[in-house]
Amino acid sequence: MARVSLAGIKKTYGSTEVIKGVDIDIADGEFVVFVGPSGCGKSTLLRMIAGLEDISGGTLTIGDRVVNDLPPKDRSIAMVFQSYAIFPHMTVRENLAFGLTIAKAPKAEKEAKVAEAARILQMEHLLDRRPSQLSGGQRQRVAIGRAIVRHPGVFLFDEPLSNLDAALRVDMRMELAKLHADLGATMIYVTHDQVEAMTLADKIVVLNAGVVQQVGSPLELYHKPANLFVAGFIGSPKMNFLKARVDAVDATGVKLSSPDIGSLVLPKPGVDARVGDELTLGVRPHHLAAGPGADLHGKVVLVERLGNETLTVIGTPSGQQIVAALPGDIDITPGADLGLVPQAAKASLFLPSGLAA
Repeated sequence: MARVSLAGIKKTYGSTEVIKGVDIDIADGEFVVFVGPSGCGKSTLLRMIAGLEDISGGTLTIGDRVVNDLPPKDRSIAMVFQSYAIFPHMTVRENLAFGLTIAKAPKAEKEAKVAEAARILQMEHLLDRRPSQLSGGQRQRVAIGRAIVRHPGVFLFDEPLSNLDAALRVDMRMELAKLHADLGATMIYVTHDQVEAMTLADKIVVLNAGVVQQVGSPLELYHKPANLFVAGFIGSPKMNFLKARVDAVDATGVKLSSPDIGSLVLPKPGVDARVGDELTLGVRPHHLAAGPGADLHGKVVLVERLGNETLTVIGTPSGQQIVAALPGDIDITPGADLGLVPQAAKASLFLPSGLAA
């Protein structure tokens, strides 16, 4: 397999810069997910790694080679697209073997590699079917199998699950995770779905407007977001944000107050703030509980019962709406008064600049 290094990578279209000096190191065998909203540059970045987009600046290294000017076929990569891109007139066997056929690989080698890919993806019984006889998930497995037979240094996935229904996406996520464990391959995966990113990645790269916002493990980004953008993007439902005034700061933490939360002490030593500063308090819905001694009060606006939990939206005195993930069997109705207790130790705090305090 291969490591991938992006150093100062830029992409411009005319005078418009869409990728703005990206630096990322991807270790050999690592599963890295590029995630961000539509238009953030994640697919453009993947296409630059694949050689489908020219690099305007910086250095791209795959393995021990600088590949900026190499064509895709010489980069030791294989790409799986959002559309399955498989040939409808060919059987699964012929689709899997297509790249090897074009490369004029010996028949025995071709048959062995197709059989290996079919075994890994549990598709032996599908080899003689045509794409019209396959489900969406099976077609995507054919596309992945066509990448496997090439034995690339790096697998590239461009939103491969977005055309599948919800149940199939869950199944295919598990299959991709198992595939990575079985192959030990370097994989780079693009998605706008942060749940996919959290469940699949060894390391997540969060992008916004062509700039890397944070790189880290899924739990690192969830518990220690670097800024307001990452905090609001990672996690479902997304983090709640409240304006709060600094009443006291010392070596043990910071005391905050606001019309919505009353007074709250966060055990965060070393916060770079002064009394009177207005900061942003971030609390995840799963870190709010209903109960006595509530710091946050409001009226219930909406109740969404999901079985295992109940998502509850309350309107605060300042007119803001807060989402809490409460137990599935909680007895609550719209219009009721509700008090919530935040877990202060798990709350996040952000400076006026938007950076984590």
